[in-house]
Amino acid sequence: MSKVIFKFDKEKDLWNHWHKSNWESSWANFKIHPEIKKICEEKKFEECKEELSAHLSKLQESNIIQIEIDSLEKYWREIEKEFFKRMDNLMKKTFNKEIIAYLTTLGVCPYDPDEPSFMFSLFYSLPHQLQTCGHEIMHLYFHQFYWDKVESRVGKEKTGDLKEALSVLLNIEFRDLWFAKDYGYEPHKDLREFILTEWKKEKDFEKLLEKCINYLK
Repeated sequence: MSKVIFKFDKEKDLWNHWHKSNWESSWANFKIHPEIKKICEEKKFEECKEELSAHLSKLQESNIIQIEIDSLEKYWREIEKEFFKRMDNLMKKTFNKEIIAYLTTLGVCPYDPDEPSFMFSLFYSLPHQLQTCGHEIMHLYFHQFYWDKVESRVGKEKTGDLKEALSVLLNIEFRDLWFAKDYGYEPHKDLREFILTEWKKEKDFEKLLEKCINYLK
């Protein structure tokens, strides 16, 4: 069974601030502090890393970082086995890998299917952090087992939309583990409603994917 390892990596945190300062999403509006955006915008990471590090040094070196990691890890361990059991059952797949969860001092939490890893925000409440874990791990499952199959049929953009919209299932099958709701993004509202409707008819993930692919074509 998979296990989540919780860490803080200053370099990755800095990179997250830099990357989101220079990235425009078609469906999400990332809120970046104006001072940080000024440091990072239209610059390469190595060009602004030193100044950015100085700007975030007090926060990154605060004891609150480890306290937050320990707090999240303590509760996650109580639900971890049940979470992966449910996710394996939902996806009809077993991930069975070590996953790294990096704390970030930004309210944006990316994931990396290659490592595999994801980020959780220092500034989220504990229930929201737990929900982030579930949300991002679900993305990792999707990338591992279904992304290529779906992309070959509907293209990269629609596959990304579907990957995000599928997180609505967390509100049905997992919410009792963390009590926080996964709201999703406004552009995916109709797709999320379609997923909920079809899931209530038949709880079969692979059949649901086929219905979603036809919906997106």
